[in-house]
Amino acid sequence: MNEVIASLHRRKSVRAFEERAVPEEAKRAVLEAALEAPSAGNQQLYTILDITDQGLKEALSVSCDHQPFIAKAPMVLIFCADLLKWLDVFAEGGAAPRRPGCGDLLLAVDDALIAAQNAVTAAESLGLGSCYIGDIMEQCETHRQLLGLPEYVFPAAMLVFGWPTQQQKQREKPKRCRLEDMVQQNTYTRRTGAQLRRMFDKETGHRSFEEWSRAFCQRKYNSDFAAEMSRSVQKYLEEYWQ
Repeated sequence: MNEVIASLHRRKSVRAFEERAVPEEAKRAVLEAALEAPSAGNQQLYTILDITDQGLKEALSVSCDHQPFIAKAPMVLIFCADLLKWLDVFAEGGAAPRRPGCGDLLLAVDDALIAAQNAVTAAESLGLGSCYIGDIMEQCETHRQLLGLPEYVFPAAMLVFGWPTQQQKQREKPKRCRLEDMVQQNTYTRRTGAQLRRMFDKETGHRSFEEWSRAFCQRKYNSDFAAEMSRSVQKYLEEYWQ
């Protein structure tokens, strides 16, 4: 296993950081790596917000499901799917673009997330820990105001970075599903009950599958924050359906 692949296996989310800054040269290296990501038609359908204002970090730590470690992270980046800049390019060039549709949005989200993962991989190579914050997709009205987001700009992911504490370094990485449970050949096949039970036997431990499944459904899928995320994303989508 080479070092790149080993780092992908080793990497885990980090939510506690040492109280020291990320040097500007390290931040620049992470951002430059993000920009080298694959992109649809080399359009780079995203804009990266570098959050340096401490007051804004603190506001985001509240709006993103009350997670104090966001405010303590020395480096915070928000990857926005950005179709507006291309509408502006077309207008500047005298073109007559159609209104963006949902397909355009998903393509831009793909671009933004691929760039974000490049940043994560680059950070890992420098010894920096990172954590994705999906809650940035919630609270549409609040985040539009906080970040100055116009229409056709969607906050696809937020990432926090910093030097992991010793406890975070030693914390065991959650187990992933087996390759044979995740990869299917050529066409999609719906999994049987037995296959699903085997797929998630890493999660059940001393609990029954039924107990684990019901608890996880209630904690995640049926949660208030999941409902808010769906409401908020639908609000962003409204501008693509007009």
